[in-house]
Amino acid sequence: MKRIHFAGGCFWGLEHYLKNIDGVVSTEVGFANGSVDSPTYEQVYTDTTGHAETVAVTYDPAVIPLKELLEDFFCAIDPYSVNKQGEDEGTRYRTGIYYSSPEDLPVILEVCREQGDSLAVEVCPLACFFPADERHQDYLSKNPGGYCHLPLSIFRYAALARDLKNLLGDETDEVARMANAAALVKERMGFFWVGFYVVKDGELVLGPFQGPVACTRIGFGKGVCGTAWKEAKTIVVPDVEEFPGHIACSSMSKSEIVVPVFKDGSVTGVLDIDSDSLATFDKVDAHWLGRIAALV
Repeated sequence: MKRIHFAGGCFWGLEHYLKNIDGVVSTEVGFANGSVDSPTYEQVYTDTTGHAETVAVTYDPAVIPLKELLEDFFCAIDPYSVNKQGEDEGTRYRTGIYYSSPEDLPVILEVCREQGDSLAVEVCPLACFFPADERHQDYLSKNPGGYCHLPLSIFRYAALARDLKNLLGDETDEVARMANAAALVKERMGFFWVGFYVVKDGELVLGPFQGPVACTRIGFGKGVCGTAWKEAKTIVVPDVEEFPGHIACSSMSKSEIVVPVFKDGSVTGVLDIDSDSLATFDKVDAHWLGRIAALV
């Protein structure tokens, strides 16, 4: 087991999210890298102790490598916001990655570089960590209606990915894997249409799906699906009517996300999800649907 510490705004929501990620063994909230020994929550709240609200994460690297865990953390924060996450402001709400093992630093820096320039995320060794009192541990489990600055979808996706991994298990049939993945995503997230297209003979051919009748074949570079295949990247479309060359399989589709599925470095299909509302998908959907596509 390994341990790392994440600061990402209010620790109630961040802990609730991280503990649902497959491979995370345990979490504990507390205060890191300040100047006062054993501070209380009330002291830290004054923003005079120098501590950041932090989640200590114990994880199994055989289940979730550090790189993936870091990517999951970045999905939950605004890495460009200084001393502010959501509506919470103050140095106690700064973002940070605090490590105890020097060998973790190259991986941390690699993931930070992938996020872009001018990050506001503090990266440094863990100087100190003081657990918060019991009322703050697993706060949102004890208080389901409690305050949280994170979107509800991020908790649902973390649990969905964990449960899908268990559902798929060691099943080797690709059609069976796609069928159960489409069904579980549709059931948990309630999207209008969820399905897969598979690359065959230079076209995307309809695979297992949940929802109304869909287009059977889509050409390379055509529509959102064909473009995601051609560009080998996830495409988020807030309004399908504004996407050049959009293929209207259903007039009820208003927004869309398409995630490429890779095998041996090549795109072998796409995961296509449509919503009957505008602007449904964001970076949380893109991140976790990428994880789900990789599982399939």
